[in-house]
Amino acid sequence: MAQGRGWEGAVLRLLRAKDFEFTVTRAEDVTPHYRRLHLTDGGMLAATGVHPTMWVRLWFDNAGKPHQRAYTLVDPDPAAGTFGLEFALHEGRASDWARSAKPGDTIEATVQGTGFEAPDPAPSHLFAIGDPASVPAVNSLLGAVGSTVPATIWFEGESDGLPLRTTPDRHEIRALPRGRLAERVRAELPDLLKATPDPYVWITCDTATTRALSSYVRKDLGVRRERVHALGYWRAT
Repeated sequence: MAQGRGWEGAVLRLLRAKDFEFTVTRAEDVTPHYRRLHLTDGGMLAATGVHPTMWVRLWFDNAGKPHQRAYTLVDPDPAAGTFGLEFALHEGRASDWARSAKPGDTIEATVQGTGFEAPDPAPSHLFAIGDPASVPAVNSLLGAVGSTVPATIWFEGESDGLPLRTTPDRHEIRALPRGRLAERVRAELPDLLKATPDPYVWITCDTATTRALSSYVRKDLGVRRERVHALGYWRAT
């Protein structure tokens, strides 16, 4: 299964990554630009266990070359061996596959590098920064550490119709157009941090913005490294 994946596949094998094959059982269009697939796990969840924000690497063929992208599991069910994956659709091989996926289609996947360590002490306030690509991760995070604490979510891009699992009395969404995310966070986050004793900051947007905001939060605002999670989900081209 892992043959033909180039240097990325070779590195993952050296890191003892586990390979599985998923099968599509159902597909649904949440919006014209957001699609959810339901899949069986090929024995993965029984072998690996489940944790919040868990993600897998899917492998696609891109003009004869291996191409991998990471996606967060949605509603994993170890007993049933099922989960969902959600795709913010744009140009690219992964989105092309998701658009055409139908029941019975299979996809190879690798599990390596995923993990989650609950912040200790528990957050007094959660600050999440994301966009449509990070909706599944934000939802999983809210379920894990934001179910009983307040959360402020800066969301870049169109959020109407997307399955954000927020609760109005605890979670505030600050929606904004593309290109305004870093500016708004820099303007609004400092005062919010001063008002809470144990913040937790989660940054999952495009790689360049994620790096810039992560550096800003740690160096300029002085938030301790263990209270910040930052992972770029895509690259602007």
